[in-house]
Amino acid sequence: MYFAYTLLLALALLIALPWWLFQMVRSHKYRSGLAERFGWVPERLKRSQSGALVIWVHAVSVGEVLAVSGLIDRLHHSFSRHRVVISTTTASGQKLARDRFGEKNVFYFPLDFGFAIRPFLRVLRPRLVIVAETEFWPNFLRLAKGSGARIAVVNSRVSDRSFPRYRRFQSLLANVLGKVDLFLAQTEVDQGRLVEIGAAAHKIKVSGNLKFDVGPVTEAAIVRTLRGEIARSGAGPVIVCGSTVEGEEPLVLDAFKSVLDRFPHALMILAPRHPERWGLVAEMLQQSGLKFWRRSKWQAGGEKLAGGIFLLDTIGELASAYALAQLAFVGGSLVPRGGHNILEPAQHGVPIIVGPHTENFREIVSLFINSGAVDVVEAEDLGKEFLHLLFQEEKRALMAQHALETTRANTGATERTAAALEQLMGVKPTAQKAAKGRRR
Repeated sequence: MYFAYTLLLALALLIALPWWLFQMVRSHKYRSGLAERFGWVPERLKRSQSGALVIWVHAVSVGEVLAVSGLIDRLHHSFSRHRVVISTTTASGQKLARDRFGEKNVFYFPLDFGFAIRPFLRVLRPRLVIVAETEFWPNFLRLAKGSGARIAVVNSRVSDRSFPRYRRFQSLLANVLGKVDLFLAQTEVDQGRLVEIGAAAHKIKVSGNLKFDVGPVTEAAIVRTLRGEIARSGAGPVIVCGSTVEGEEPLVLDAFKSVLDRFPHALMILAPRHPERWGLVAEMLQQSGLKFWRRSKWQAGGEKLAGGIFLLDTIGELASAYALAQLAFVGGSLVPRGGHNILEPAQHGVPIIVGPHTENFREIVSLFINSGAVDVVEAEDLGKEFLHLLFQEEKRALMAQHALETTRANTGATERTAAALEQLMGVKPTAQKAAKGRRR
């Protein structure tokens, strides 16, 4: 099975090679960490190794890095003699992980070929491999297990979109998932789906969603500056439209034009999801005739920020920018892309609007809809919904309150996940911490 899979993966990579090369030339995408992806272990990992016991955490992108951040902090305490290293797949995830955990502990995840994976396993010799969500890479799991590591999948979920596909290959997946020692599922629905696609029921526990434990991020400097500029300009109301994807910006711009008709000093902060699209969105704004400012070129103290759009073309600033909003729209949901995480605006107590396509975050969105913190609209009704909520201050206040209450009521997954990992590894954290204290 693994030989056939590797052959098909190599063939797919070869067929897609022209597209990858085009993307690398056009937008510089995928250039970062290319050598690491093909198995080159960076010197920073080797220099810092010195025989330490290792826990390898894999988190694909920004959302997964944020989700496991609290868990990694806990691991440092529970496994005080271990070094924790983090791999990511995307460049944005890599940047955030390096900022949070130090460059010497962060690297790009290798392609799922033996020649790319083995060098990392030889250098790191991980005792525990932790995979966030649903990164079921067959060769990686097989080789990691063969190296003697215990394997845990945390914050595990099976999305509506991927579930039918996984179920079709249940007989093959069962062998792959058999390499995992512990699954920590977000919900009972995910637990049931994991069993249906081939995971052993006795290896699965429900621990909740780690993303609820990610508190509001430290306020970015740009947000403090914007707050002052908004006050100076008399701008408002402020609508933050985050994580928009291709096909959504025209819909969002049309909706905002209806807001400007009633609120001429309104400000929209627009944050497209993918960095390679920032230039295209800037061109779109230029053609729209609306006033706009690019974060990357903007200087405070100039033209007043009122009656236009602030294009947030940077990484890592959206989460704290939600604090400026009277309303938040979370993208990937007006078009069939499965939606994006709504917890960042919820943690700031901001009323949230999403489109109908939120399958990737079904449980989270359902919780907030049921609590009255989120409104769901069709694309053609987005402008009407903006205006409806802007004129309903009392409803916005209730939505904000419910957002905060729902967020707080669902915390605790980090503690449960860490306890399960300690049990998996046979660690007695209290004794280990006491020994650490005596050494000091």
